[in-house]
Amino acid sequence: MRAMANFIMRGRVQATLVVVGCAALPLLFWLSAAAGCLVLLRRGVSDAAGILAWALLPALVWWYFGEPRTLMVLLGSVGLAALLRASESWVRVLLVSVALGLLYAVVLGAVFREPIDAIALELQKLLPLVLDGVYQQLSVDERARLGLMIAPVLNGLIAALMQILSVLALILGRYWQALLYNPGGFGREFRSIRLPRVPALVLLVCMLLGPTFGPQMAMLTPLCSVPLVFAGLALIHGLVAEKHLSKFWLVGVYVTLLMFMQLIYPLLVLVAIVDSLIDFRGRFASKDADDGSANGEG
Repeated sequence: MRAMANFIMRGRVQATLVVVGCAALPLLFWLSAAAGCLVLLRRGVSDAAGILAWALLPALVWWYFGEPRTLMVLLGSVGLAALLRASESWVRVLLVSVALGLLYAVVLGAVFREPIDAIALELQKLLPLVLDGVYQQLSVDERARLGLMIAPVLNGLIAALMQILSVLALILGRYWQALLYNPGGFGREFRSIRLPRVPALVLLVCMLLGPTFGPQMAMLTPLCSVPLVFAGLALIHGLVAEKHLSKFWLVGVYVTLLMFMQLIYPLLVLVAIVDSLIDFRGRFASKDADDGSANGEG
């Protein structure tokens, strides 16, 4: 990782090669976005603009062939990087990522409307089997309403995945920045992430009540969960650091998250909401806690 970051920051030619090359290669668009974030965070928008402009060429080619993710994640992640550089606030970045996810959902709904509708139709046919017993107890109107929500939720899930990729690309870029110019800075920065009470509760309300305002609003549930999940992971990292626990605990969390996503993901959301109300790290903070700068630049 350090070698890659060093190569990117060696000069404009090297940075352009990585950003453009990874954007052109299948399944490496996230690496292109992370490299673009690194350049923007370190050099600023004006210096990064020329490099990112070259990366738009392969991204637009991919869009022409029906693959919009490269362009969307590239622009979304560097937009979040510009916000982070200006505000130095991960909370603001995570909250703005919800609006970015909504934009992703609108674009995906326009580009992939037919495939999403087709998948939703097949899923609707499986509802009687998946919800055996419960589905039969629903009224005709409730079944119709449930069927109408499948496509928006599916669209929201895909958009939320891209939202997560955009945040992860920014995290990698910020990690590279700290690795080169302020070792350990990103760790302190990430562990300090905690959503304030009001934004956390607003996200929770949107997740729970969004579908009641119409089928299309059901996409808010996965999109609003993303900031809470990252806040939950930050809490776990923070507690492990405060208690000087083994890194094995973090490895276990991520392995469990990958294996039991449907269980651990909502648990992280719940933990983040409770943390916004109680502040676990504040309660369990050690007397000798490190109060150093959390700036990725140091």
